[in-house]
Amino acid sequence: MKTVLMVAEKPSLAQSIAKILSRGSLSSHKGLNGACSVHEYTGTFAGQPVRFKMTSVCGHVMTLDFLGKYNKWDKVDPAELFSQAPTEKKEANPKLNMVKFLQVEGRGCDYIVLWLDCDKEGENICFEVLDAVLPVMNKAYGGEKTVFRARFSSITDTDICNAMACLGEPDHNEALSVDARQELDLRIGCAFTRFQTKYFQGKYGDLDSSLISFGPCQTPTLGFCVERHDKIQSFKPETYWVLQAKVNTDKDRSLLLDWDRVRVFDREIAQMFLNMTKLEKEAQVEATSRKEKAKQRPLALNTVEMLRVASSSLGMGPQHAMQTAERLYTQGYISYPRTETTHYPENFDLKGSLRQQANHPYWADTVKRLLAEGINRPRKGHDAGDHPPITPMKSATEAELGGDAWRLYEYITRHFIATVSHDCKYLQSTISFRIGPELFTCSGKTVLSPGFTEIMPWQSVPLEESLPTCQRGDTFPVGEVKMLEKQTSPPDYLTEAELITLMEKHGIGTDASIPVHINNICQRNYVSVESGRRLKPTNLGIVLVHGYYKIDAELVLPTIRSAVEKQLNLIAQGKADYRQVLGHTLDVFKRKFHYFVDSIAGMDELMEVSFSPLAATGKPLSRCGRCHRFMKYIQAKPSRLHCSHCDETYTLPQNGTIKLYKELRCPLDDFELVLWSSGSRGKSYPLCPYCYNHPPFRDMKKGMGCNECTHPSCQHSLSMLGIGQCVECESGVLVLDPTSGPKWKVACNKCSVVAHCFENAHRVRVSTDTCSVCEAALLDVDFNKAKSPLPGDETQHMGCVFCDPVFQELVELKHAASCHPMHRGGPGRRQGRGRGRARRPPGKPNPRRPKDKMSALAAYFV
Repeated sequence: MKTVLMVAEKPSLAQSIAKILSRGSLSSHKGLNGACSVHEYTGTFAGQPVRFKMTSVCGHVMTLDFLGKYNKWDKVDPAELFSQAPTEKKEANPKLNMVKFLQVEGRGCDYIVLWLDCDKEGENICFEVLDAVLPVMNKAYGGEKTVFRARFSSITDTDICNAMACLGEPDHNEALSVDARQELDLRIGCAFTRFQTKYFQGKYGDLDSSLISFGPCQTPTLGFCVERHDKIQSFKPETYWVLQAKVNTDKDRSLLLDWDRVRVFDREIAQMFLNMTKLEKEAQVEATSRKEKAKQRPLALNTVEMLRVASSSLGMGPQHAMQTAERLYTQGYISYPRTETTHYPENFDLKGSLRQQANHPYWADTVKRLLAEGINRPRKGHDAGDHPPITPMKSATEAELGGDAWRLYEYITRHFIATVSHDCKYLQSTISFRIGPELFTCSGKTVLSPGFTEIMPWQSVPLEESLPTCQRGDTFPVGEVKMLEKQTSPPDYLTEAELITLMEKHGIGTDASIPVHINNICQRNYVSVESGRRLKPTNLGIVLVHGYYKIDAELVLPTIRSAVEKQLNLIAQGKADYRQVLGHTLDVFKRKFHYFVDSIAGMDELMEVSFSPLAATGKPLSRCGRCHRFMKYIQAKPSRLHCSHCDETYTLPQNGTIKLYKELRCPLDDFELVLWSSGSRGKSYPLCPYCYNHPPFRDMKKGMGCNECTHPSCQHSLSMLGIGQCVECESGVLVLDPTSGPKWKVACNKCSVVAHCFENAHRVRVSTDTCSVCEAALLDVDFNKAKSPLPGDETQHMGCVFCDPVFQELVELKHAASCHPMHRGGPGRRQGRGRGRARRPPGKPNPRRPKDKMSALAAYFV
């Protein structure tokens, strides 16, 4: 029997699709990477009985990166990244071992069906999967077709079964357009980012951003925000005057009239008009009109409109809204949420989707009435040729979804029902009055048929006072006429919704990437999100954009990126050559980069005004090993130490606190040690600022603290404080934290595992002796007599933290997931998460000594 391998984009999707196609009769087991399951069942394919294996990836299998030395900022001129730096495809998440997993599952298979998301990124992932699987599949004979592509827009029985019945081929052109975008963003973004980050962080201490990044889409996105900020700053309010009249229609009722001239900017002229009207006693009706008007139902929902509404009405950021929509899609509640289309195809089952909502407690009455009276065909929108508009695929309740997922689902469903409802119809009445020589008007609206506003009440026509019945020539007494002084007001900062509209209009990003670009400018500290989800640029964001304008405005204007997006779309359509587009675009940006580097002084002049030089920033902390003067600790991102006398800057570990470590010095370079800590329950370790930036031994890398230092005799090094291999990761070593007493900790020097142990112990020391069973270093522990947990009132005990039964009761693991599934072994081991006791098998050498090559000790949770 032949085997068909089927691959979806996410584990939850694979399970849903397998259940539909197998009609529920399938067996499932975890794959070797622990993240993806494999669902198996039997059926027919191409007219023959086969065994189906459905599994998944977790997004992109591969990612593009530079080779070797080109990833090291200090060793490569950023200009080389445009053409000379070779790139390679690496596993996007090495811990998942996705390539090996796919090869194991694909070995011996005869056919492959690709169920990746039906967009350009999905097509690209198709070919990443094929690159991994095709070499291990059975070879086809006689030109037999073995690769198939399923195209679908929702996780429903009908859509999935139709996709399986109409299999096609993956689109290589769309995959190439994604490859081109990835390479352009990598080369252009890295070159500009590396140069300006090194240049400005080497001069200024209060930029408060760990990365001064540039992105071909990110930077124009920031440019829109700064452009609005500049308009606000340059705005000069003007005073203007308006006339406001009030007429009495009866004893208890009056109408407020609007001046037909609207406003004037000269006070004397406004006063003249007031003098001409205020003495009049009556207002005469000049004209009346009554017109029936319609407020159109909305177009079908696409991604950009969903993101706009989520931000402006639901208070959800674009990135969060997109993630929430993707979860609703994978759970089968809505159709595919990434689409530019606002037009339903003629064969779309609108009634079927509507019937799903017929018993919902919130809108059942509206839906049943629509089904009984007949639905209204949705308005004709834009057909981008990708996916149908976002549509609810099954009914859900607030209790079922909860929180933001429910609020987004509710909006999507109400929007869909509104698209098949009738327009809102209302009667607009207008009366024009003459008071002296001036004309004034009042208007009112009366709803005739609520239409779609019944299901979208926030779109309803506002209730207004009904106007009196009158005709031309009628008169009403004037209550008052007065002159009001007002001022023009500046525009407000852009909302996320307005920014999304601008990005869509100018072709910046795609429906899928727009949320990412907005999130990036927030994360980089270029803008802050204010109340009402308005985006206010920071000093750094403003100076960067002004600097780009000063040097080369095209770096920040949307025009050049919009042109690049059009070229990428031509690649996807097979109308442009991938290599030519890539080469031409890189050549344009390479020239711009060289000009930017030569002209950086222009941006630097702006930086000098807004930020402080390194020497004037920070506070004294530890002594330099060269000049023995105090170095200043700069706490703003990225945190670092700066010696103004030597004019040297030393990077430090991020996302924690730094303090002086007992005024102890490094035996190699005489720099005072500092202590980094992630908090009282987290990790902490000492480090030498010089060694951290300039590794003293060949087996060390930049960014290693004392807990990874292989110095053979230093009291703070791995050699003296290392115990044994981490219970979680393969390369880490558990190291005693000598500063943690009396709540002692042992922490991995690679991953986040922290073992809390020997609470209230007076002293803990790593012995030179090793365990006879596992060869881990023994710990010598002294307790206070009053608080000793040791049996028989003993206060001192030496033993192995892995093997000694006394110590096993005193060790508690935190911040750790269960061992990697590929390395679990043996029956009876619990696959729990979080805390637990560690055991180790015998026969492994001690990894804490450099000469022992850090051998693996297979430690597991009990």
